[in-house]
Amino acid sequence: MTNIILCGGSGTRLWPISRTLMPKQFVKLFDDKSLFQLTVERNSKLCDKNFIVSNAEQYFLAQDQLEENSTFNIQNSTFLLEPIGRNTAPAIALACMQLDFDEIVLVTPSDHLIKDEKEYEKVLKKAKEFASENKLVTFGITPTFAETGFGYIETVNEFDVKAFHEKPNFEIATSYLKAGNYYWNSGMFCFKAGVFLDELKNYSPEIYEKSKIAFENATNTNNLIRIKHEDMANIPEDSIDYAVMEKSNIVKVIPSNISWSDVGSFDSLSDECEVLSAKCYEEGSENNFYHNDNDNKIIATIGLKDFIVIDTRDALLIAKKGETQKVKNIVEKIKHSTSHLALSTHLTGYRPWGSYTVLEESNGYKIKKIEVNPGKRLSLQKHFHRSEHWIVVSGTATVTVGDEKRLVRPNESTYIKAGELHRLENEGKIPVVLIEAQVGEYTGEDDIVRVEDDYQRLC
Repeated sequence: MTNIILCGGSGTRLWPISRTLMPKQFVKLFDDKSLFQLTVERNSKLCDKNFIVSNAEQYFLAQDQLEENSTFNIQNSTFLLEPIGRNTAPAIALACMQLDFDEIVLVTPSDHLIKDEKEYEKVLKKAKEFASENKLVTFGITPTFAETGFGYIETVNEFDVKAFHEKPNFEIATSYLKAGNYYWNSGMFCFKAGVFLDELKNYSPEIYEKSKIAFENATNTNNLIRIKHEDMANIPEDSIDYAVMEKSNIVKVIPSNISWSDVGSFDSLSDECEVLSAKCYEEGSENNFYHNDNDNKIIATIGLKDFIVIDTRDALLIAKKGETQKVKNIVEKIKHSTSHLALSTHLTGYRPWGSYTVLEESNGYKIKKIEVNPGKRLSLQKHFHRSEHWIVVSGTATVTVGDEKRLVRPNESTYIKAGELHRLENEGKIPVVLIEAQVGEYTGEDDIVRVEDDYQRLC
């Protein structure tokens, strides 16, 4: 069985912890593990291979997190990179086209939490039985309260689907809970790759045909499949539910009481962990949830009850418990403000070669700490609007500026003028740490032209 892991979500409902370039599935929230790592860990016990569907930025995050765990065999992982998202139906279809017709696949999001793994194994065993009988299987989560943020699956005769229902209002959700034959739609599926593709071709032929063209035109080497932007853009956007599951007559549902959470809001996150990494002091405060990603900052509250306090280096969120679904409204407002960059990235950004942290920024300059992992190098690049000063703090950097290549050691520096081709490389055995001072009229991350790149990134 192959685990198709969908990594495409941006997770903005957990902003400011989750950002576009560091979505919630890769944030280490649980015992220094990410939801993505927990997904791989959980399903590797039950599946032979991983098939990870992501975009280019998430590809490198996923690679790094797979390599962090020595028990994960990255050679058993195939990556499919989407240049743009087209929802779950095309993502799953493209992955299935790489597999044999009779290969049973388990489709899971990368950002869900499942705590009852013994029951999970039982549920998957039943799902595999139905999949072997050429059924499309979905997993219905036994509801514990009248949730309005999920779609519901209405059942008859335990495993048969009567209907799929959109997210209800509270009154309707309450009636679903009382009825006892309605389940939360988990977004997890199990079926034979070929059976799914046949149903997709039957019920959503345009998605199937355009996906087939995109797959055939893709570059496919070394367990890495890259879809071309134009081909991906031509595929109609639709979810697997709308495209297939709500139309097919071979769908089965497995009622699943597996201690599941989509960790889709700070309310649900606070239900799963009491307090995240926080130096917190309370006086007359109770039933609050805190997160603080700055070890040097203290959170102190007086007389605060039933609040969520999320403090990151560049953003602070304070919300009443029960109201955190409205974070999406805040995100929309920020999109239309001058602070929109706070939605895409943290002050610390991760790259395939290492990471950078913005230490200070103002008009005309930016100061960063850059860390380059052993054996890695940045692209050969240039900038139009800024010059850069590099001061090495630790490790030995191999620096190329124009036609000159030299070693720069701790307490040594180099200077790159605007427009000069340059590259930073770590040929040593320990990380290279340096301070970069950018000076210029524009210091945005998009002021970069890559001439050569080990990671095949675009300019």
